[in-house]
Amino acid sequence: SPWNPLFQAMESEISAAFESGEPEDILSRAFKLTVTREDICTLQPLGWLNDRIMNFYMGLLVERSKKEGYPAVYAFNTFFYSKLSSTSHKGVKKWTKGVDIFEHDVILVPIHLRIHWTLLVVDLREKTIKYFDSLGQKGDHICKTVLKYLEEESREKRNIELTASEWTLHSMGTEEIPQQNNGSDCGVFVCKFADFISRDKPIIFTPEHMPYFRRKMVWEIIHQQLL
Repeated sequence: SPWNPLFQAMESEISAAFESGEPEDILSRAFKLTVTREDICTLQPLGWLNDRIMNFYMGLLVERSKKEGYPAVYAFNTFFYSKLSSTSHKGVKKWTKGVDIFEHDVILVPIHLRIHWTLLVVDLREKTIKYFDSLGQKGDHICKTVLKYLEEESREKRNIELTASEWTLHSMGTEEIPQQNNGSDCGVFVCKFADFISRDKPIIFTPEHMPYFRRKMVWEIIHQQLL
């Protein structure tokens, strides 16, 4: 197939990213982030994705959303929710300086819960807040915390009162979204939940796709381009 040489070139490039050179080598730079070989190596099988990889991938999703035909996406960084939950709105007020998050369609909030990654998604078109956890835990309190943040952000930035009763908050159930079958894929699940949602696509992948997604993400991060 004509794709074969291309695929082989990509595969050898991915393997080289893991295997050659020093841990501190810089392999990609964008979104005010620097990704080293050590960071990329967290994408090896059963590796635990770190903040740099998560934030870089969210940056790629936001970039893509600027193209024609995609919903407008805003992504908070992985430190946002822990700061919000420990300090309330005033602790993160400056994070959206010069940005009106309400001008977007979808807001992605990757969440770091000590040893687990999850994702919260605000759909401003539908007025929904959904929580995606590949271990099936509920995040109703997280949804409420973010709704309260949105109310305060709207009041402060736009002088508009959100009507909380118009919003639907929902933790996705284990029958609604795929679940991880090991202790290390949560970060990849979060990235792919975000990828499908930011294209308005139904989430149809399975845990079997994880090894492939990991390798694909290596290529995408190095080339700063989503396939």
